[in-house]
Amino acid sequence: MTPFLIAFGVGIAVLFLWAMGTFNGLVTLKNRVDEAWSDIEVQLKRRYDLIPNLVNSVKGYAKHEEGVFTQVTEARSNAMQAKTPAEHAEAENMLSQTLKSLFAVSEAYPTLQASDNFMHLQRELVDTEDKIQSARRFYNGNVRDFNIKIQVFPNNLIAGSLGFKKYDFFDAPDSVNETPNVQF
Repeated sequence: MTPFLIAFGVGIAVLFLWAMGTFNGLVTLKNRVDEAWSDIEVQLKRRYDLIPNLVNSVKGYAKHEEGVFTQVTEARSNAMQAKTPAEHAEAENMLSQTLKSLFAVSEAYPTLQASDNFMHLQRELVDTEDKIQSARRFYNGNVRDFNIKIQVFPNNLIAGSLGFKKYDFFDAPDSVNETPNVQF
């Protein structure tokens, strides 16, 4: 065997090992991004599940505020139907705005504010909002790592040819993830 053939064989083996390592790294990062998005969806579902109970608590005290209840219900429904991170960001912004209105209504009813059930739901919502924000940061960190990996040379040669596509960040503004708090 000639030295040229040995060098050629070693070069092919190194190229193959590099391509395999790059592919496996991309698959790992893609799965991490998908897992992080799943974490966000779990927390959003938890939030969506809390909202009807919160609305019903306020409804018992403020029956004449039907417009606010309808807006919250519609915003919740729209948020639940969102598919992409961009759609979720927009829907979550609307939902947060309507929740602020709901809490503004609740401020007008001191007996509601003293209700253990309402206070428990409010604490649960605060906890959920904190978890959503944390999950969003984790997701965006994984998206950043994945997007960098598929965009740098020479990884972009493999990523592009194998159909790996850039993920969008979940760029909800920080105000979306703040717990609605209205003070008079």
